[in-house]
Amino acid sequence: MNIQSVIAGFGGQGILFAGKLLVYTGLLKDKQVSWLPSYGPEMRGGTANCGVVISDTPVGSPIVVNPNLLVAMNLPSLDKFEQAVVPSGSIFIDNSLISRKSTREDCKVFYIPATNMAIENSLPGLANMIIMGKMFKELGEFTPDDVKAALEKTVPPSKTALIEKNLNAISLGYNYI
Repeated sequence: MNIQSVIAGFGGQGILFAGKLLVYTGLLKDKQVSWLPSYGPEMRGGTANCGVVISDTPVGSPIVVNPNLLVAMNLPSLDKFEQAVVPSGSIFIDNSLISRKSTREDCKVFYIPATNMAIENSLPGLANMIIMGKMFKELGEFTPDDVKAALEKTVPPSKTALIEKNLNAISLGYNYI
């Protein structure tokens, strides 16, 4: 396994949390992992992204230059990272917020209306988990039980009441066709 991923969007979309979920999922499967967050000084509303590496071998650098997986939750993120994705990589786009199509014909591209799905299912703020659910399904490396165990480790004790909503959002994305 060698996942080199970038998860990107606006601050406040749960970008860093989504990265933590991915890295914990790998960690619980005894993989070598790295999580490197990056965000602007304004945080909420500014840009945010994180690089996540999950590998069978030791991670040499936490910096992801050419990801094989991109989650883009807004247009500036797609514009910034789309061309860096390696050929045959995967790109996951929240097409509720991004109206343009990917220009990459050498990658697998998935359009998920994650923000609209979150609103329609009374899960405001969980578009990140919806798109991550689709990503987990398409990756095929982790089971729903793996993701649930990682979520339980990732959610802080003060917010355990939100685990069920997060699982519902992940399930919506996992089952999205």
